[in-house]
Amino acid sequence: MADLSTLGIVIIGRNEGERLVSCLNSVEHAGAPVVYVDSGSTDGSIEIAKSRDIEVVELIMDRPFTAARARNAGYKRLLELHPGMNLVQFIDGDCIVAEQWLEFAGNYLNANPRTAIVCGRRKELYPEHSLYNRLCDAEWNSPIGESDACGGDFMVKTKAFAEVDGFNDGLIAGEEPELCFHLRQNSWTIYRADEPMTFHDAAMTTFGQWFRRMTRSGYAYAARSALHRNVPGGLCRRENLRIMFWAAALPLAILAGILTLSTWFALLLLAYPLQYLRLRNWVKHNDAEAPAAQYAFFLVVGKWPELVGQIMFLSRWLRDAEQTLIEYK
Repeated sequence: MADLSTLGIVIIGRNEGERLVSCLNSVEHAGAPVVYVDSGSTDGSIEIAKSRDIEVVELIMDRPFTAARARNAGYKRLLELHPGMNLVQFIDGDCIVAEQWLEFAGNYLNANPRTAIVCGRRKELYPEHSLYNRLCDAEWNSPIGESDACGGDFMVKTKAFAEVDGFNDGLIAGEEPELCFHLRQNSWTIYRADEPMTFHDAAMTTFGQWFRRMTRSGYAYAARSALHRNVPGGLCRRENLRIMFWAAALPLAILAGILTLSTWFALLLLAYPLQYLRLRNWVKHNDAEAPAAQYAFFLVVGKWPELVGQIMFLSRWLRDAEQTLIEYK
């Protein structure tokens, strides 16, 4: 049995409503102290948490709300109230924690001294509600074993979290991989377990929602790369180069071929269907449950909204590079 007496839980959310109720219900059995961090809810989420005698941290709008800022605030308050915590489980308020997860994760971290973070399988509650929910479910199914990064739900050793000063408050997305980057630099490891962890409700039903999500992803890639531009090897350089190649360089080369009446542009056009086929086969091989054809298609198309996100970051950085990067320190 895992010793959960030194486990604390931090839940973050904004206007989660009934999803927050389900989230809180799923961790009651652990008997662990819970801190809920709210980012400007207007739907009664704060009252829901307080009615259960849960400590609530209400972020004020003196600077932008980010998940990183919320998690840091929750962690800080948890350790103020319970300074003896050795483990912290971070949970997004739209998630339900699997019944055996907390015990499993506590056991794993206690048995592996150099593992800072353990995460498991996050699954979508309603993949049948939309194609975009199914795409999210496939995305959550990351490879098992030692990993470079984790998502928003994970258990971490407080010693490791404090060692790297927690999350970068300024990142609007991608703060988890950035945290893991620092941990790995300090010789900690991240482990993705083959174990149910949380059940998530993306509630993503429109192309516009998906597009905005991918734009945030591109913005986060560019921001992390700029932040660590002087670190040997950098961070997210390959991801940024892929986006620029598929969404900018290759289309411009095709356009140049068309304008100059060259015939080689037709061969360049073949790159997209070939990439689609490669990704479809990769998805089939790695996740038999994923909608391989649709997932591969959206992986190809997703490079364009990611490019939009890159441009958004770069335009802001060019206007005031110093101030922009201060916010990411």
